Amino acid sequence: MSGEPGAVVDRALRAALYAASDDALDTGASLLAAAPAADAELDRRGEEFVAVAWQRGWQPADVVRIVGRELGEEHVRLAASLIRAQARHDGPRGRRWTAQLDELTATAPGRADRFSYATAVLELYRLLLRLPALEHLDEAAGPSAAAAPGAESRMLGRIRALLAKAEATGFPEEAEALSAKAQELMARHSVDEALLAARAPAPDAPGACRIGVEPPYEQAKAVLLDAVATANRCRAVWNEPLGFSTVVGFEAELEVVELLYTSLLVQATTAMAKAEAAQRAGGRKRTKTFRQSFLAAYAHRIGTRLAAAAETQVTEDLLPVLASRDVAVGDRLDRLFPETTTTRLRGVSDEAGWTEGAQAADRAQMRSRRRLD
Repeated sequence: MSGEPGAVVDRALRAALYAASDDALDTGASLLAAAPAADAELDRRGEEFVAVAWQRGWQPADVVRIVGRELGEEHVRLAASLIRAQARHDGPRGRRWTAQLDELTATAPGRADRFSYATAVLELYRLLLRLPALEHLDEAAGPSAAAAPGAESRMLGRIRALLAKAEATGFPEEAEALSAKAQELMARHSVDEALLAARAPAPDAPGACRIGVEPPYEQAKAVLLDAVATANRCRAVWNEPLGFSTVVGFEAELEVVELLYTSLLVQATTAMAKAEAAQRAGGRKRTKTFRQSFLAAYAHRIGTRLAAAAETQVTEDLLPVLASRDVAVGDRLDRLFPETTTTRLRGVSDEAGWTEGAQAADRAQMRSRRRLD
């Protein structure tokens, strides 16, 4: 007799979730596999685990990212299904949260056999149970968050389209022209938002978002993201163990940072592959050290170029607005992260990789960039 669904699920979770052994996992999965009537209750418990993750400061994209990093694609599909189911019982949490829900894959998790399915579910629940607490990134309820969403969507859509073309073209000159045009639109978007917020009766407040920084070469990628964030008057804090950086800034700048970082990373990866092919053609073997050095130089050079552009493109009338926004961003960062540490970039010792990376960054330079800062 399998027992009541709730009792079966209780026994399975007690057996599997609080022990690290495969035997314990197998015991819990066996109990669930033998009790099809317990599936609904098992799903309900999963939704509870998801709700607890939200209470600990996690967001939908964070959970999907960590599940993919620690487990596998089947677990990601299970997590997405649970998150969508839990959202039906959740209150509104803001535009960024809604966008993360909209991006969840609609693919239903497979059920090849009951034991394998139950094992995957318990592996997922065990991970959710052990998630550490994160900083709560509640969205600020500023006026700009709800103002003219259609216009903002059209502007960002044009920027995304230009950057996608820059990433896809095989001609550096065309990529630079497309990226430069995207930068002009970014600057216009950011300046308009800053001036609108300054005139508003209740000024906008800084927000924060998490951007995945995945291996390999995650340290160099974190440096690149930091450079892009700094150039856009944002601040980035890297969480190496969990594979993301938290970027603090105003919403218009957060959008720009996310778009530009993603595009530059794609362009850097493409350039690195071409540089490696050229090195191999010359009879020189390229290594992990070459790639690490390439990306580190790329990040360093991009940061220098963006900082130089930021220093020369600020008009006098914007300085008071920008200064007040810098203070607001710093205050929000200090509240979220009272204590931070710095780290040295490791594994940068290949001269050819550094040279090639710096040259690739020069080719990715946005000459027409007009920044808010």
